[in-house]
Amino acid sequence: MAQKCNTLPCTIPSLLLSFSILCVLPLSLFFLFYTTHQQSSTPTSSFVSSHKISEDPNQSIRVYVADLPRTLNYGLLDKYWSLKGDSRLGSDVDNELRSELSSKGKLEFPPYPENPLIKQYSAEYWILGDLMTPGELIGGSFARRVFHVEEADVIFVPFFATLSAEMQLGMEKGAFRKKVGNEDYERQRLVVDLVHGTDAWKRSGGRDHVFVLTDPVAMWHIRAEIAPAVLLVVDFGGWYRLDSKASSNSSDMIQHTQVSLLKDVIVPYTHLLPRLHLSENQDRQSLLYFKGAKHRHRGGLVREKLWDLLANEPGVVMEEGFPNATGKEQSIKGMRTSEFCLHPAGDTPTSCRLFDAIQSLCIPVVVSDNIELPFEGMVDYMDFSVFVSVNDALQPNWLVRHLKSFSKEQRDAFRQNMARVQPIFEYDNGHSGGIGPVSPDGAVNHIWKKVHEKLPMIKEAIIREKRKPKGVSVPLRCHCT
Repeated sequence: MAQKCNTLPCTIPSLLLSFSILCVLPLSLFFLFYTTHQQSSTPTSSFVSSHKISEDPNQSIRVYVADLPRTLNYGLLDKYWSLKGDSRLGSDVDNELRSELSSKGKLEFPPYPENPLIKQYSAEYWILGDLMTPGELIGGSFARRVFHVEEADVIFVPFFATLSAEMQLGMEKGAFRKKVGNEDYERQRLVVDLVHGTDAWKRSGGRDHVFVLTDPVAMWHIRAEIAPAVLLVVDFGGWYRLDSKASSNSSDMIQHTQVSLLKDVIVPYTHLLPRLHLSENQDRQSLLYFKGAKHRHRGGLVREKLWDLLANEPGVVMEEGFPNATGKEQSIKGMRTSEFCLHPAGDTPTSCRLFDAIQSLCIPVVVSDNIELPFEGMVDYMDFSVFVSVNDALQPNWLVRHLKSFSKEQRDAFRQNMARVQPIFEYDNGHSGGIGPVSPDGAVNHIWKKVHEKLPMIKEAIIREKRKPKGVSVPLRCHCT
């Protein structure tokens, strides 16, 4: 009996220890097996894409640059700087720079024009400059250039379509809408023929190709031939008239399928006015400021009506003109000394004026019912802008009364929010020829991030097209939102 009493305290811990080991051992074996199985189960199915996946595919987009002759991009700049000037502006702001360049000889990466008619559309220059930057100089770029097309997520077409169009308009505007004697059309035709002839285009039908068409008239003659591609545009205003002329009796096709928020990307204009930092902001004497042309066409007719309503209102400044060499200083002063800056529709729903206002910390007042804006989903414009319907804006005294209803605290909050997003709309990387690291928070990276969002849809469209039996036609349906 004594023996049993002496051994009891030792037996209970032993039993507990044994029980614990029996519980833990199966769990340990299970996790060991599961981990080993996961590490050795790399997918090898034929359904897996042959593309090489980067270490973190969400942190970059793989871009192949299509092989086009230099005459279609940087060679166009060589030609531009060899011209005497642009007759459409009374004073050509590029004359001084043109003189400097002539003494330096040919540059591999010439500068983009400062002429405001062209500079406002300079996205094509900065995007290509990012892709042309050598690997050792690349900083925080979201785009990673690859040199084998099969490794690419998208194929970038390096044609300076805006520069090509604007040079034709500057040299011989009368020939622009014609094909005969139109050098811009000849370049458009060459680009399409070269790109359509590649295996990459034939494989995808062009759906994974990217074109920059910031000028509303860029690639005017051949738009239908590149419609499946991802188009980088400032808005859809330049496409409306083209689609309105199209007609079809087919019940399975809806017009206006060339551009869409589903496949295309809205990009910012290049601002023409310098950035005003929040710490530099001073008291603003005017309520509302606008500088631009009074008379516009189509959707811009609202501008003329607004002008007549607002021109004599106290605290409202309406100036006619364009920020060329003389008008630029007036625009800087006007935007930096006004609480609000008017942004009515013009020939197209938007303009560089909106981005000049943002850089000037002048609260945008958008009166443009059909406007589309860059980087929505990443940027909430309601945080720093005022949106007004055309119907409301055209009511006598309504707009001024509405703007006066915003308190100083609300206006200050708008400006603080605006200061945070200013870098997002900046293209210029500060490097000669545009060759150098881009700002991680700048416009170029945000454009590529928006293209990256389209990749699942692009891949799905390519796969759907491939599985169609030969000779089968799938109805064209509306791509618009």
